[in-house]
Amino acid sequence: MPDLLVVRELVTVLGRRQGLFRGKEVGVRAVDGVDLSIAAGEIVGLVGESGCGKSTLARTLLGVQREASGHIELDGRIVSGLGSAEARRVRRDIQYVHQDPGAALDPWWSIGRSLEEGLIIQGNRSTSDRAARIRRALSEVGLDPAVAGRYPHELSGGQLRRIGMARILVLEPRVVILDEPTAGLDLSVQATVLRLLRDLRGRLGLTYLFISHDLAVVRRLCDRVAIMYLGRIVETAPTVDLFEHPRHPYTRALLAASPRLESAMVGEIPVLGEPPRPSEIPSGCAFHPRCSHVGPECSRRVPDPEPVGDRHMVRCLRWRDLAA
Repeated sequence: MPDLLVVRELVTVLGRRQGLFRGKEVGVRAVDGVDLSIAAGEIVGLVGESGCGKSTLARTLLGVQREASGHIELDGRIVSGLGSAEARRVRRDIQYVHQDPGAALDPWWSIGRSLEEGLIIQGNRSTSDRAARIRRALSEVGLDPAVAGRYPHELSGGQLRRIGMARILVLEPRVVILDEPTAGLDLSVQATVLRLLRDLRGRLGLTYLFISHDLAVVRRLCDRVAIMYLGRIVETAPTVDLFEHPRHPYTRALLAASPRLESAMVGEIPVLGEPPRPSEIPSGCAFHPRCSHVGPECSRRVPDPEPVGDRHMVRCLRWRDLAA
C-alpha cells in the first residue's frame, strides 16, 4: 500500500526564555530528525519512555506545534512549513484522540454539544448535517444516538473512550493519532476498545498512529512499531519481527522489562539509570550512558539509520554484535 503519511528529518524545538529579563531563548530539540512513514490503513505503534517526544511529535503532525525543519507529507501533499492556523486547516485529515477523553470534554456540555464543536469550528453551518453526522458517529462506535443528550459524568470509562472516537469520527479523518487509548482500563474493557479500533479501521479505512507504553497491547494491535528515545526513532520494524528479533539495545531492554509479555529475553539487562534532560543530550549515541552494550565509538558517533531487513531499521553502531 502507498504511504499516506510521510515524515522526513522532522525537528521540533521547544523554546524557553531565561536570563535576568527572560530575553534569551534556549531551544530543546524535543523531536530530533524523525523519519516515519505510515501506509494507508496501517496501524503503527509509537513506544518510548515518558518525555521521549511522542506527544510533541503528535502535536507537530497535527499542526498545533510548528516544526523547526524537515517536512511532513500527507497523501502526496507537503503540509509542513506553515503557520499554526494554516497547518491545522490543511491537516484536517489528521485528528487526535486524547489520552483522557473525560478530561477533554466540557462537563457542562452535553455529549452532542461536545461532538458538534469540531464541526462548528470547521465551518459546517448546516444544523441538520451536524446532527446527522453526530448520530452516525455514535452508531459507528456502538453507542445509542440518544447518548448525545447525556453528560460526561453519566458515562462509564469505556463509554467515554467510545465518545472520544466519535468526537473525531464526525470530522471524517483519514489518520487518527491515539494517545494511550487503553490506559487505566480493565482487561475486558480494554479488549472491547481494541476490537472497536480494528473494526473502525476495517469499515472506514482509518490509519492509526498508536501511542502506548503497553507493549502487550502494541503487539496485539499494531502492524509495525517505532521505538523512540530522546526525540529520535531508534528502531522500526514489522511487529512480529521487532518482538522476535529486536536489534537496538533500548528495544531489547524494554521488551525484557515488560511484565506482560509471554516470553522475556533471558539474560537481557534492563535500561540503566534515568534518561538525561532533553537540554543535556549526550554526545554520540544518546542512549550510550544507559546502554549495557556500549562501546568506545558510541560516545563519539551519532548512528545513522541502517536497514536490517524488510522494513526493519535500526540506529545502533553495535547491533551486529547483539545479533550474533
